[in-house]
Amino acid sequence: QVQLVESGGGLVQVGGSLRLSCVASGRTFSNYATGWFRQAPGKEREFVAVISRNGFRTRYADSVKGRFAISRDIGKNTVWLQMNSLKPEDTAVYYCAADPVVAMWGTSTESHEYDYWGQGTQVTVSS
Repeated sequence: QVQLVESGGGLVQVGGSLRLSCVASGRTFSNYATGWFRQAPGKEREFVAVISRNGFRTRYADSVKGRFAISRDIGKNTVWLQMNSLKPEDTAVYYCAADPVVAMWGTSTESHEYDYWGQGTQVTVSS
């Protein structure tokens, strides 16, 4: 079992920045690729970003490329999502998730590949 706890959400104006944190406990965090997903009201959950087990490979949704950055510190069991130039359409509940991928470079964008999920943190971007 892996427990994930997100923090860092809040209310921000258009163009502002937030940094989300995801702290893991339980099994060895380095055994998991870690992704961020989000879900806006009335919409399906969508992929945002993912970082590989070794931290050397990242992938982003087209909608956030160039604005968001994912990083991790294995020693601190923490993954961050730095979000810059925020837009109203970024408003959603953001979830951290862990994928028990075997490959050190694996980076899945599919939510069904992820076994463990946090409770989510609300991000609201006001115009």
